Amino acid sequence: MKEIYFDHSATTPVDPSVFETMLPYLRDRYGNPSSSYRLGKEARQAMENAREQVAALIGASPDEIIFTSGGTEANNLAILGTAYRHWGKGRHIITSAIEHRAVLEPCKFLKSQGFDVTFLPVDESGMVDSGEVGRAIRPDTILVSIMHANNEIGTIQPVEEIGKILRERGIVFHCDAVQAAGRIPVDVEKLGCDMLSISAHKLYGPKGVGCLYLRKGTEIVPLITGGGQEKDLRGGTENLPGIVGFGRAAELARQFLDRIPWELVLLRDRIIDGISERIPNSFLNGHRFRRLPGHASFSFAGVDGQALISMLDEKGISASSGSACHSDSPGPSHVLKAMGYSDQLAQSTLRVTLGRDNDDRQVDYLLTILPDIIEALRDISMAFAPEGECPCEDHPSRYHQE
Repeated sequence: MKEIYFDHSATTPVDPSVFETMLPYLRDRYGNPSSSYRLGKEARQAMENAREQVAALIGASPDEIIFTSGGTEANNLAILGTAYRHWGKGRHIITSAIEHRAVLEPCKFLKSQGFDVTFLPVDESGMVDSGEVGRAIRPDTILVSIMHANNEIGTIQPVEEIGKILRERGIVFHCDAVQAAGRIPVDVEKLGCDMLSISAHKLYGPKGVGCLYLRKGTEIVPLITGGGQEKDLRGGTENLPGIVGFGRAAELARQFLDRIPWELVLLRDRIIDGISERIPNSFLNGHRFRRLPGHASFSFAGVDGQALISMLDEKGISASSGSACHSDSPGPSHVLKAMGYSDQLAQSTLRVTLGRDNDDRQVDYLLTILPDIIEALRDISMAFAPEGECPCEDHPSRYHQE
């Protein structure tokens, strides 16, 4: 069997149609969108067409889309841009303990600059309590940033409920939808958000391009200035080939969602049920049902996560142990730690994230080889465990899959 790719939360392959759409803008249609002659006008038209395609994916108006270099820049623009714009009104920001580092790091930076940041806890399934969001609001609260779906565990947050609470209180709401957009329906009106981040490479588009949805009337200050592009909110010549590819990818994602990705749900559930039944002391990470369609994350007591990923790689399977954005950072997952996991269990994770090209045969292969790999790694772990200690006993029993 050829190599199997099970890491679509890290990145997706560029769709062939997206590549073909981009190619002319890398070769022949090379004009600068800010130029006034024909090549420039063609480039501007292509960029505006892409803006319409991206806006249609999330139910926005085209003039509410600000193109960026990706989800990380969009998150930073939303958080820092709001904080700097409204610092005279208040200096309190609310987020959750399980956000992507592209949200946590700018929040921590603002804290070092005199802002007060509340990091909300989550329950054992990685869910934020919408009521806790409401109770955390203060007179000086200027921003709430809660992700739509978590990249490590796949749990979908109650963002519509949160959006309603914040709309009633007049608080600016930012939503990191990098993992959600293109995988589940995302509608900015239903969510009630003022800002929303997307990254093209998570939905079969190219790397290095994304956007921030900015609701009309929402005020932020730019982080990159110079050329006046993107309504003076993101200076610099636009990445035209990437933007055109992003637009086509968004168009394809919208068509995909119209069919509802039940195939991914069925494959995901086969993995969850198969691992739970075949491997003892395996623990499903995240909510059992309120999760992304193609997302399955497990922790295995007594197993080193990185060793597990290496052994799967030797067997032709590409998967991950958590977020690709900090895979080189040592230490346990901050997401699993926030959910109550021990350090050991938080570093024994396998994340399998499915895409449009995965099928039953590939899932069968994973479920066939994984139990033996886990058993071998546990034998190694037990050989080095201190006398009288069993790594398999170090887990929160509420996650145990019988």
